[in-house]
Amino acid sequence: MSTVSTIKGKLVTTTKPDNAPAASAGQSPRLAETASRGTPAANTSLISVVEADYTLNVAGAPLQILRKVSLEVAPAQVVAIVGPSGSGKTSLLMLLAGLERATGGKVVIAGQDLTGLSEDELAVFRRKTLGIVFQSFHLIPSLSALDNVALALEIASPGMSLPETRKVAAEALAAVGLGERLAHRPSALSGGEQQRVGLARAMIARPRLLLADEPTGNLDQKTGARVIELMFDMARRQGAAVVFVTHDPGLAARADRIYTMTQGELVESPAGSA
Repeated sequence: MSTVSTIKGKLVTTTKPDNAPAASAGQSPRLAETASRGTPAANTSLISVVEADYTLNVAGAPLQILRKVSLEVAPAQVVAIVGPSGSGKTSLLMLLAGLERATGGKVVIAGQDLTGLSEDELAVFRRKTLGIVFQSFHLIPSLSALDNVALALEIASPGMSLPETRKVAAEALAAVGLGERLAHRPSALSGGEQQRVGLARAMIARPRLLLADEPTGNLDQKTGARVIELMFDMARRQGAAVVFVTHDPGLAARADRIYTMTQGELVESPAGSA
């Protein structure tokens, strides 16, 4: 699938895995393919970050954003990252997405060492592995909810016919409770509805990893809780991992594990400490 959005000038998309089973009656081939993915062995990390540093050159002087960050995440785990603004949480997500490069250490996602990939290889990695949910939605304002999701699928799966693409996009929107809002443009949707379109767009290809940067930051508490619940459901039903950044300790407490980022250093929080 894809998130048809640009971060720092880079288009973020995801796509389907190559092994697709036959669809059952009444089910699209796309959803049959993605529903069949089994959860990998529990002792295999989907994310393995080892002592990653991230340093920028600002006005001719080095500015260290991340310091010796290590993180292991298993398939289907939900991980929350909390911490004050400016502590490096979003920068870590950027490294996990391959949108920025670690200046030290290793970042390995789904067996791929991102530190050694070219820009083209990173683009392929994102299409095959990632879904991304943004705080500010990043929907295309001139397109309907259906077309926002369908366009992402067209980019990820160019061989799929237009009718099938639209059918699968409609199914994805129905799965997040927007089956009656397919024709609405973003301006006609509430904030919660727009974020659910963003979630449908991110999960339409059943990525192995979903990254979410403050996905409830622009939502009220009730709506935000629903979006988080949908993300949790995706991880546990489809064998995907979720890593999300939040300032809400109540939402963080619902994750399997919680990490705190402080001045570029990441530490796992004790259970029940959120």
